[in-house]
Amino acid sequence: MKVNLHDNRALKVAMTALAGAVMAACGGSSNPTNDLPAGITPVSATVYPATTAGKGDTAATQDLLTGGIGKTGLGAATPAYADPANPTAAELRRNALYSNYRGILDYSVNGGYGSLYGPNVTAAGAVTTGEGLIPGREYVAVLDDGSGRKRTVIAVQVPDSFNQANPCVVLGASSGSRGVYGAIGTAGEWGLKKGCAVALTDAGKGVGLYDMMDDTVHKIDGTRATRTAAGSLNFFAANITDAARTAYNALFPNRLAIKQVHSQQNPEKDWGNDTLAAGRYAMFVLNDRYGTAANPVPFTPENTIVIAGSASNGGAASLGAAEKDSGGLIDGVVASEPVTEMPTTSGYGIQFGGAAVSGYGKTLADYTTYGNIYQPCAALAADAAMSETSIFNYIQLVGMTARAAARCDGLAAKGLVSGADTAARSQDALNKLRAYGWTPDNDQMHNAHYALGNGPILSAMYPVSYGRFPVEANVCNTSFAAVNATGVPVAVAPATLAQSFATANGTANGTPATVVYNDSVGGAKAWQFAVSPSTGVADFGLDNALCQRALVTGSDPVSGASLTAASTPTKAQSDAVRAGIAEVVLNGNLRGKPTIIVSGRSDALVPVNNNSRAYAAYNKVVEGAASKLRYIEVTNGQHFDTFLPFGGFDTRFVPLHPYFNQAMDAMYAHLKSGAALPASQVVRTTPRGGVAGAAPAITAANVPPFVAVPVAANQIGFAGTSLNVPN
Repeated sequence: MKVNLHDNRALKVAMTALAGAVMAACGGSSNPTNDLPAGITPVSATVYPATTAGKGDTAATQDLLTGGIGKTGLGAATPAYADPANPTAAELRRNALYSNYRGILDYSVNGGYGSLYGPNVTAAGAVTTGEGLIPGREYVAVLDDGSGRKRTVIAVQVPDSFNQANPCVVLGASSGSRGVYGAIGTAGEWGLKKGCAVALTDAGKGVGLYDMMDDTVHKIDGTRATRTAAGSLNFFAANITDAARTAYNALFPNRLAIKQVHSQQNPEKDWGNDTLAAGRYAMFVLNDRYGTAANPVPFTPENTIVIAGSASNGGAASLGAAEKDSGGLIDGVVASEPVTEMPTTSGYGIQFGGAAVSGYGKTLADYTTYGNIYQPCAALAADAAMSETSIFNYIQLVGMTARAAARCDGLAAKGLVSGADTAARSQDALNKLRAYGWTPDNDQMHNAHYALGNGPILSAMYPVSYGRFPVEANVCNTSFAAVNATGVPVAVAPATLAQSFATANGTANGTPATVVYNDSVGGAKAWQFAVSPSTGVADFGLDNALCQRALVTGSDPVSGASLTAASTPTKAQSDAVRAGIAEVVLNGNLRGKPTIIVSGRSDALVPVNNNSRAYAAYNKVVEGAASKLRYIEVTNGQHFDTFLPFGGFDTRFVPLHPYFNQAMDAMYAHLKSGAALPASQVVRTTPRGGVAGAAPAITAANVPPFVAVPVAANQIGFAGTSLNVPN
């Protein structure tokens, strides 16, 4: 029996037993049945023996965590395919585990891989010389709503170390827009090492690239086929007729449709429900495997510890699942750097260092489309400069500086920034970002985020998803395609498309899909090269950024006039987007579930004032004394641990992943033995320093643990309706 000293689980078990006794006494049946959850179709069940660490190119040589390549393989070069143009499903699984693990964590030895975390580090934190392979079984299934477009993929991993006497399940929704293995390095690794079953899910996102030219799709196993040949294993295809597709291709050749963007499902609204569905399927799998005729359902929510834990969008899904969990499946939540779609900015507040914060609680669509307008200009401000020369300050290098300056000029001409020159205009743009939820701790991150296209990518993707627009709508004259070196849309290289299940992350980040502005002067170009019609210069497509902003606000960003049926975008389009946004907001009610949120103070992609701080404050207002939310804010932590091997990031920032693992440990101890949750607090870390690109090896001293009771200067408190965060 699962007994938590801080909730009523023991009472629920007793009441369940009493109800069964009453039914038996009355002649009814008390025998439960193990029923497949509604909407779920099993696809495969595979044994991964993890015999030795090697290539892992077949199921017989793979494991659950690393795809058979172990700690060494995850830290090495990308595993090769026997035939790069025709990768097998097993090879794609191996490489998807590889890319998803490295896409979330710092995989460098000096950054902590292999010492602070990694497959060779045990659940107790002991560093071993092993490869960390975890044998077990993986059960893949698909959740659909009958439309054929939802196609949420679930992979329940049951390690051979699963302890039937102390059962636990970890729900791992994918971070970002990643596929089913998107949380393998976070929830997956922690849960498998602990001997828990892990329920991974893409939560309705995932790598679903539909080639508009040849009608090919990804199958559930990652291989590609035509839509017809894929049949019921089709992961995603645009909802378009052949005639309409032919007409579209004539005007816009070589375009791609992306599942999260073009499924017309607004999948974000179901992230929480999809995570719960993954949990229900995990319980079914466990009972199907270990149940007997005498005891067909040995595992129930009452006797099994269930933790929803993940990062970024996966953290948002974990919080959403807890809010929607009317059945009591989830016992605890750990959310690292979550996107918390706030329903309001009213009724609560944030204080930082004793001063009220003015900009907070905005939705992803709001602050992303706002930032997309100002960020390239703000990146030229003196306060945002990075002295290091690397990919992450590319916007301040010769290649993009002129375009960023042109963005500043265009904003000034439209009255959106003030100043007589680039220096003044960029500082004004930076000040606007600071007033909209970003902080000075984010200043030097604006280069990185815009140079990598986070603003253009998210601004192109999310409004279209919210509005449920079809691919042929080309909302704001935007589409998606592979591009050549000058930004012109081209056909995807066959091998690139064949391997995309393992290399792509579900977004338009260039592997292989890129955001394309169809109305760029001179012909369609990728956002980096776009020439705006209104300015006539290469300015990263200012006109498109303004259009995307209008979709979210319902008004023209320049004139302030309300959109009409004749405007671009139209009022109807904006209404659809705003209706979709209303569907994805959280409600702040975690139903009294113990929850730990971990975020980095320097996170510029998901700024804490608009997300973690805001949600922590709102939850306290909503739940009051019933709230069991703890908020851990880590100084010098930012959104992408995978950036940390690069020059300038290695010296300035620390990984958040150790704090996710510590939070999972703390949550498990709380649920298992009633250990007290840590108090909300600021954790003060020490960056590695040294020479950019060659920072010294990280040690435990750089990332001190959070503590049960922090000193007064580090305590995050709550007074009235405001969260108080020390500076």
